[in-house]
Amino acid sequence: MDDPIDSLAPIADAQSNAPEMSVSELANALKRTIEDNYGFVRVRGELGRVVAAKSGHLYFDIKDDKACINSVMWKGQAGRLPFKPEEGLEVVAEGKLSTYPGRSNYQLICERMRPAGLGALMQLLEERKKKLAAEGLFDADRKKPIPYLPTVIGVVTSPTGAVIRDILHRVRERFPVRVLIWPALVQGERASFEVEAGIRGFNALPASGHIPRPDVIIVARGGGSIEDLWPFNEERVVRAAADSVIPLISAVGHETDTTLIDFVSDRRAPTPTGAAEMAVPVRAELLATVMDYGARSGRCLTRHLEKRRLEFRSIVGRFPRLDAVLQGPRQRLDRSGQRFIGALDRALARKRAGLDARAGRLQPAALKRDLSRKRIEAERLSARLKPAVLREMAQLRRRLDGQGRVLATLSYESVLGRGFVLVTGHDGKLRRSAAAVAQGEALKLRFSDGEILAMAGGALRRPRKPASPSQPEEPARTVPAAPPESQRPRIRRRGRNDQGDLF
Repeated sequence: MDDPIDSLAPIADAQSNAPEMSVSELANALKRTIEDNYGFVRVRGELGRVVAAKSGHLYFDIKDDKACINSVMWKGQAGRLPFKPEEGLEVVAEGKLSTYPGRSNYQLICERMRPAGLGALMQLLEERKKKLAAEGLFDADRKKPIPYLPTVIGVVTSPTGAVIRDILHRVRERFPVRVLIWPALVQGERASFEVEAGIRGFNALPASGHIPRPDVIIVARGGGSIEDLWPFNEERVVRAAADSVIPLISAVGHETDTTLIDFVSDRRAPTPTGAAEMAVPVRAELLATVMDYGARSGRCLTRHLEKRRLEFRSIVGRFPRLDAVLQGPRQRLDRSGQRFIGALDRALARKRAGLDARAGRLQPAALKRDLSRKRIEAERLSARLKPAVLREMAQLRRRLDGQGRVLATLSYESVLGRGFVLVTGHDGKLRRSAAAVAQGEALKLRFSDGEILAMAGGALRRPRKPASPSQPEEPARTVPAAPPESQRPRIRRRGRNDQGDLF
């Protein structure tokens, strides 16, 4: 029987020509083979396990119902993703296959990834919308009013597109104000970062700095597909708009396009041109409104003055006539003056008679001296009493004349003297408006120099007809004019000690 070892010797000699490889060499050879043959692949599948490492790298699985591929996306590519990868989301990943020698498995090195189809994007958008709404970012009480007439407008958009030209043209056409542009990409992986930086940058400007702080911000972009508008659905953009202290107008896409920034902004414009129309008013319409307000204020003031003028005339019409008021006091003053002079003469006569009676009972020499002394004293008292009486009468007349001038100032007759007419009806009541006068009603027109009778809608009539042809017509009553200042008696005002003792 042959030795088993001897029987294997020819086989060992036959295989001794194959080179020996270490485990690392074999693993690296497999890695190069796979990477060379699968340098670029595009895989569609559902995300399984998703892990975001602290280093910034993203580890996840792409699977279907029969297989699963481990995948990794490095920090640089993961930070530029336009959406947040979540488990269960169907995606399309692009990259290359490689191996991980430490675990003896292969993996997909993902360079780009996007949701697979419109349905996945809409589902992701709806979930994100519910999440942000639950945080209260879409509440109406967070909305800030847009200033009516801003002095500076900030626009976050692409500086080379047609959007900024439309906004500048509309602002210049309606109400020219200063426009600041924050250049930003509005499509692509970096768009959401630059739009967020524009919103936060405008809010970070100091109120009194070299670059003026905008009064309102417009975030604008033209129309496009949901993939093109996806940067405006990112959380960083929505949260930047919610944190904006400056009122913000979103003008992303056309009227039918809706993004999440529209829900959080203070106003949503259907187009970028519409955003410019919301930001500034029409200058011509503003000027017309101001002029209309001025005209209305003038008419209101005129009506108010006319109302007060009619009220003043009505009050003045109730005052008595000046001559009727002064006639009684003047007569009483004249009678009092006459009675006072008569009483003074009678008092002097009594005193003189008394002196004469006493003189008869005295000695001739003493009587003559006493009589002479009394006569001198009487003459002195008479000389002092008469000026005092005249001063008192002059003062009373001066006070009466002052009251007469006050009554003349307040009398409605001075108003009639400027061309106004006082209209009363047959019942003696004033007619303050044309609506209060009936057709054919008899009216009395009071002028400054008299009265006439008239008929509404008829001919002018004479005020009073004489009883017979021989009886003359009664002249119109006139108010006696006050004497000029030069003809009034100049009365010296008495001092405190000018009035002497009567006896």
